[in-house]
Amino acid sequence: MKLLAANSNLPLARAIADYLETPLTKASVRRFADEEVFVEVNENVRGEDVFVIQSTSFPTNDNLMELLICIDALKRASAKRITAVIPYFGYARQDRKPGPRTPISAKLVANIITTAGADRVLTMDLHAGQIQGFFDIPTDNLWAAPVMAADIQARHAGKKLMVVSPDVGGVVRARSLAKRLDNAPLAIVDKRREAAGESEVMNIIGEVEGHCCILIDDIVDSGGTLCNAAAALMDQGAANVLAYCSHGVLSGAAEARVNASVLTELVVTDSIYREGLTDGSKIRRLTIAPMFGEAIHRIADESSVSSLFD
Repeated sequence: MKLLAANSNLPLARAIADYLETPLTKASVRRFADEEVFVEVNENVRGEDVFVIQSTSFPTNDNLMELLICIDALKRASAKRITAVIPYFGYARQDRKPGPRTPISAKLVANIITTAGADRVLTMDLHAGQIQGFFDIPTDNLWAAPVMAADIQARHAGKKLMVVSPDVGGVVRARSLAKRLDNAPLAIVDKRREAAGESEVMNIIGEVEGHCCILIDDIVDSGGTLCNAAAALMDQGAANVLAYCSHGVLSGAAEARVNASVLTELVVTDSIYREGLTDGSKIRRLTIAPMFGEAIHRIADESSVSSLFD
């Protein structure tokens, strides 16, 4: 097999390559003077099983175009199978029509990736499970929960843990993590969202007093929801509040907002590359390279991916 990395998350791609003990394929992914993307694969890939590693994070459209053009280059170079490895799938939050005359952009992007020539998709913690069905090609959706659970057990063993979903829609995700933490109790934050990017916490469903509360979510963007939820939990008597999120989008002043909040710590995976955090930041990264490396190995070997999570 071959591993090809575009530019969105080179550190993760290199870590995956190290895990698989396979060098990254030599390729040039660059820009013309007018910012058009140009891709040139500098190795023979004819008949190869090729995995293209590219998160479609900020700048989302540029990174998406890089992915599409890499896929097209490989298709025209006669690669046997092309798997788009997308640790963070952009546009996933637009997975339905919340109002009239609005797009379902997640479906559009799935169609574009398929049309470009991808034979398979490997991603992690899609914002909504139904997005798997938007693809007309096999799609593996990995879960960060096992990585998070191992980190929680290593760092917070013996504490009175409670897993908290920051909204009703995340209950399934929270329950999955709670099960891995020896069936830890579960609580839910009931909130009302007044406008996009803003949230107002209403009340807490569950007895959180005296517990070490662990907020679990798939995406942290502005950080407003998590910070408001953490404040509400502390008001209800929680001993302390941690947050674990799969994808650290962390746009705008998110880092400053988290650092100023009552959160003890925010843990995100390295599905999205981000420049170094400020000194004393409450944000910490967990690597998902071994999990993706093992999934890629199993796909190449035609063995089970789902057994990773048994």
